[in-house]
Amino acid sequence: MSDTVSPEPAKVFFTDLRARSASKNRTAKIKKLFEAAGFDQIVNRGDLTAIKVHFGERGCDTHISPTYVRTVVERIKARGGLPFVTDTNTLYSGSRHNAVDHLLTAVEHGFDYAVLGAPVLIADGLDSTNGIDVPLAGKHFSSVKIAGDIVRAGSMLVLSHFKGHELAGFGGAVKNLAMGCATRAGKRDQHCIRFQVEPKKCIGCGECVRVCPVQAASLTDKKAGIDKSVCIGCGECLTVCPKKAMFIDWHTEIVPFMERLVEYARGAVTGKEDRVGFINFLVNVTPDCDCAAWSDAPIVPDIGFLASKDPIALDKACLDLVNAQAGCPDCKLEAGHEAGADKFTALWKWTRGDVTFTHGQAVGLGTPRYELIRL
Repeated sequence: MSDTVSPEPAKVFFTDLRARSASKNRTAKIKKLFEAAGFDQIVNRGDLTAIKVHFGERGCDTHISPTYVRTVVERIKARGGLPFVTDTNTLYSGSRHNAVDHLLTAVEHGFDYAVLGAPVLIADGLDSTNGIDVPLAGKHFSSVKIAGDIVRAGSMLVLSHFKGHELAGFGGAVKNLAMGCATRAGKRDQHCIRFQVEPKKCIGCGECVRVCPVQAASLTDKKAGIDKSVCIGCGECLTVCPKKAMFIDWHTEIVPFMERLVEYARGAVTGKEDRVGFINFLVNVTPDCDCAAWSDAPIVPDIGFLASKDPIALDKACLDLVNAQAGCPDCKLEAGHEAGADKFTALWKWTRGDVTFTHGQAVGLGTPRYELIRL
């Protein structure tokens, strides 16, 4: 992306997954995307180059393959860059809440030097206090809290598994920038919503109590309750609740949440205009984020890989490609199976993923207009 959004459509490069020779295997396709998208121009000799990924919560197995990441590491090294593979600690409790647990989870999932050929760093430090306030002229923020090692990197490649998300609708390049590059304090700023419980739906299973990182959830007379004065809005209770008894005022809170997320994404690339590239992986398109400690069946067949210097155009192209598919027979979709239907709204009817594109353009993050170039 650049510091001004071009009125012209952004270029998004696409390769499908068909292969009948070694020259067309998946690592070869990633190399071709890297070159076609002009990512060689992003990395200068001697650059400390962040490769932003999501290592996946323990129990998730649909995160990006470490072998894909290694291919990008090799391309950066060929340019004389100094790559490191990175993510930030989570707001919710789990296997990535601090750098020690996070690194252990990364290694369990294959993200270590022996596989990647690059060191793995947690960009916001041991306890998520390694952050830098980045000035921003946004609707909601005058500054955003970005992980220090992300800010200090000279260039960045953002590798994202495109999939569903219960609050954002879908997660791709923009969400990987926004939540993925923020400190815990920054993640809290983005959520800034408070959950409630619908008693008629609650079965008193206690899952919300188990996962709440700040003990805002409790059980009384076999019914859950949320202390709104304590709740930090991470949404983990919503993710694990089997009856979806957790809710917010979707009509008034979801759009500001999406706008805050987009502004954090803009802050994550501030100072690195024209020095950031994005690759999205349209495989294992599950209903849930890789933050979930499980992997559901994909909602559509695997599609391919896409790359661009514009994260808004890239996510829009991915969304269009997913919606163009017919749903998988055993997926979670109860409606929207037909080609052309909005798959993520069918999954999570309260989401407003479209705000990603409108507000993303408004804050100068990118354009939803794109030219899809098939390799």
